[in-house]
Amino acid sequence: MQILIKKSTAAFLLIASANLVVAFLAFFVLPPKFFYDTAIIIYDKYNEIGYFGSYPLTILFYKIIGFRYLPFPVIALIQFPILMYILYKIGIPGNFEKVNIKNLLVYLGIFMIAIFISMPSKEFITYLFIALIVFVCCNKQFSFRKTILITVGLLIVFGALYRPYFALIPIVGGGMYLVSFVNFKNKTITTIFYGLLIAVFLSLSYGVLKGKYFSEISREVVNSTRLVSGDANSIITAPVKTDTWYGETISVFYGFFTVNLPLNGLKHILSPQIIVFVIWQLLLFYILLVRFSKCLKERKEYRYELLTMFILFSFFILQGVFEPDLGSAIRHKIGIFPLIYFALYYEHFRKELQ
Repeated sequence: MQILIKKSTAAFLLIASANLVVAFLAFFVLPPKFFYDTAIIIYDKYNEIGYFGSYPLTILFYKIIGFRYLPFPVIALIQFPILMYILYKIGIPGNFEKVNIKNLLVYLGIFMIAIFISMPSKEFITYLFIALIVFVCCNKQFSFRKTILITVGLLIVFGALYRPYFALIPIVGGGMYLVSFVNFKNKTITTIFYGLLIAVFLSLSYGVLKGKYFSEISREVVNSTRLVSGDANSIITAPVKTDTWYGETISVFYGFFTVNLPLNGLKHILSPQIIVFVIWQLLLFYILLVRFSKCLKERKEYRYELLTMFILFSFFILQGVFEPDLGSAIRHKIGIFPLIYFALYYEHFRKELQ
């Protein structure tokens, strides 16, 4: 009996298999800085295990499933296929075997999954959560209103239990959604601009209540302890102090462009891994921006896809507030890769569902 496999499926399986080897070997070749978070999760030196917060819950998760007792290469052989199976279930585009910019971005994204989530990681849990949102948006058995309610509910719960800034995504995304109805000349750029203003407003409001702004309690605190560290050559430092309203405003905009349009990262010419990320990020952001624009123009036809775009760009905006360096930025983008994958190929998945 002859078994026929589509070229696109064969290409996906080949790429996944090759990167499974990468995931297995990562422990033996990656520098120690890639395992700082992993050491916290596995050894729990300060007894942080608990039910709230990214570290406590991740430590609890890996203890319950028993992975903390396994060698890292063995964990990679279990985790990476799970992550690839999720992409497989989302769908494989019909032209996935063809070498073009969009596919190359995904090929490289899969490689980065093998690098960043081949060990115990908070991003493994984030990846699973984001995949759940993608499957909800793909399930046309839910009405559009119900899809929105479920998605918003999931983001708020995940933010409350795991990563607080995920709870801000519905606020930023909801504001962008309302702004997108206004007939601006360049609706896409204007919508993102107002999303940034909403993030600024949230940070300033938090500062009034708590005395410190978002970037002060996140990015600045983390970077203040490692300014002289050799492992932090890509830290994001605001051009002005963030302890004033105008300083925080500048910081939010600066962070957004540094994380999503990291042209200033080209100065790291002697760090090829940073240069590769910069190129990957620039091309990814441009393609997603074009697709976001198309969804806005045909919002009735692409309403489910537009929902995912609002989530995605809200996340990009919030990254500009909280990310301490380019390395963390790419790690966290890999954590939401199922959403990026869906956004890049939504037209194919639309045909599959019809």
